[in-house]
Amino acid sequence: MKAARIHGPRMISYDTVDDPKIEQNRDIILKVTSTAICGSDLHIYSGGLPQPRAMTMGHEFMGIVEEVGSEVRNLKRGDRVVVPFPIACGTCYFCNHQLPGHCENSNPEHYGPEGGLLTQKGGALFGYTDLYGGYDGGQAEYVRVPYADFGPRLVPDNLSDEQVLFLTDIFPTGYTGIDWGEVKGGETVAIFGSGPVGIMAAKSAWLRGAEKVIIIDTLEYRLAKAKTTAGGETVLWENGAKGVVEQIRDLTDGRGADVCVEAVGFEPDRSLLDRAKAVVNLEAGSTKVLEACMSAVRRGGIVSVLGVYPTTYDNFPIGQFFDKGITLKGGQAPAHKYIDELLRYVVEGRVKLDDIITHRLPLSEVAHGYKIFKEKEEDCVKVVLDPWK
Repeated sequence: MKAARIHGPRMISYDTVDDPKIEQNRDIILKVTSTAICGSDLHIYSGGLPQPRAMTMGHEFMGIVEEVGSEVRNLKRGDRVVVPFPIACGTCYFCNHQLPGHCENSNPEHYGPEGGLLTQKGGALFGYTDLYGGYDGGQAEYVRVPYADFGPRLVPDNLSDEQVLFLTDIFPTGYTGIDWGEVKGGETVAIFGSGPVGIMAAKSAWLRGAEKVIIIDTLEYRLAKAKTTAGGETVLWENGAKGVVEQIRDLTDGRGADVCVEAVGFEPDRSLLDRAKAVVNLEAGSTKVLEACMSAVRRGGIVSVLGVYPTTYDNFPIGQFFDKGITLKGGQAPAHKYIDELLRYVVEGRVKLDDIITHRLPLSEVAHGYKIFKEKEEDCVKVVLDPWK
């Protein structure tokens, strides 16, 4: 079969590889009909997250069940399903507490309670380095899906792939940020980052009754896309965090936002000075966006961290955190927890997901897709790949 394989930083190619096989009785083999490039894939592509051996990329995918393991009773060949991005057993302590990203069984070689970049991780993710289980992902013609009696959800026949594809990750992730923010109605929500997750967080904020949504980014074209697909106020980050925070306070009677959502992560746009400081401090990337969130949130407010942060960072503003009484929440989104509710929103027409797609490419053009997404070329916001074109 054909698959998108990472071979090193910025080295991704369209390769011929062996077809996946049933390895455990709870597996299925899925014929992938649609897949997408996620912002967190770019951390591997850039080298920010290490992956020394070749691996098939991709954790946003859906398709048709091709083969079924003997213990999978709820699916059959020919079923059309969408697959949440964490690989979770459904039976361990954390799965039973709706925390599938911390599954105790899916990542046995690297799992542990400590956490961190190169120490002990949580549960496995599709196509997301050996540290997260080493499972090949779904940017391929076929993919093996473990624990398939727990993760995949059946898709109604009347919905297209593009209408439901983002239930895999970015919609549940954006919704998680709003749920962690305890949005119940009437709040002001500031979202840092107008990429796919940030836009989905904005859509989710409206679903939960937010009164005002403010979206911040460094690029005008991304803010324009956020404005047309999610609405709300937009703020251009062009002269550092201070000006952005002041604008948010101006829009909130001087207090700051009730909830700030960090949807950027450890690889934001940075100056040469920022990069030099990271090298001196032995840090990967920067916490500048998280720090801006902590300044922009009101006293007693909540900061939801959806962007990836893989390591420790010096000068974390713990004094500000304590003095303002900030609640800080973050981590991998528990996609299994929300996916059924979010699918209902799509079925009922309460939310539209496919309007963020800017590029539809055959899988054979995956290298181009990664390049334009990483370099923010061609006004790229979201790339969907077709393995069969």
